[in-house]
Amino acid sequence: MHFISENRLDGVIEREFTLGEIPGILWTPESDSTPRSLILIGHPGGLRAMYPRVAGRARDAVANGYVAATIELPGAGDRPRSESADQARADLRTALTAGDPVTDDIVDRLVLPLVDQAVPEWRALLDELLALPGIQGPVGYSGGVIALGLRLAAVEPRIAAALLFAGSYVPRSMFEEAARVSIPLQVLLQWDDEGNDRQMALDLFDAFGSKEKTLHANMGGHTGVPAFEGEAGNRFFARHLK
Repeated sequence: MHFISENRLDGVIEREFTLGEIPGILWTPESDSTPRSLILIGHPGGLRAMYPRVAGRARDAVANGYVAATIELPGAGDRPRSESADQARADLRTALTAGDPVTDDIVDRLVLPLVDQAVPEWRALLDELLALPGIQGPVGYSGGVIALGLRLAAVEPRIAAALLFAGSYVPRSMFEEAARVSIPLQVLLQWDDEGNDRQMALDLFDAFGSKEKTLHANMGGHTGVPAFEGEAGNRFFARHLK
């Protein structure tokens, strides 16, 4: 991990870094050196495009006693494009525009290679971050892509709780993985999300094997998550990370 810049704003230190060739950002408190638990901030795109929303969530995490970090997803932002993923994304748009069913083949081509590549990268990020002073476990995961959060929750023992955003497609083959997830979960579902399969999200929630799992369903589209869900997320992590 190589830090390349540092900004200070309202008591938060924001440091950009590279993990190999992967861009990322770490948010820590400016003055408090007490070791804090880590929250990984998930998102569905490139860091530059997602920065306003991701940074807001990360700074809120720091204000509530954590450190936060994220990295750019494969094929997004400044990372090399994937021709097969771009084609799958185009096929998805075509199906949605025409009102046709989104086939399992499209979802598999779009999501499975992304998850297979991204999860080892996020686990490598954990290795680096937990070796830094002032950062400790247990670790939380917050955000999307939900398939990425699902896989991390299933295979990464350092993640103790996950707040998942049900706003993207999940391959049917991953439902068996969901049954192996045992950590506490809180799942956000926007009921009128035009780009999400609501029934698939409900089926996935049912498939999770966690004894503690809560579904927060709100009216509205993809970007209409109510502000009070941020407070609910803070309470969720306070129960499991502190």
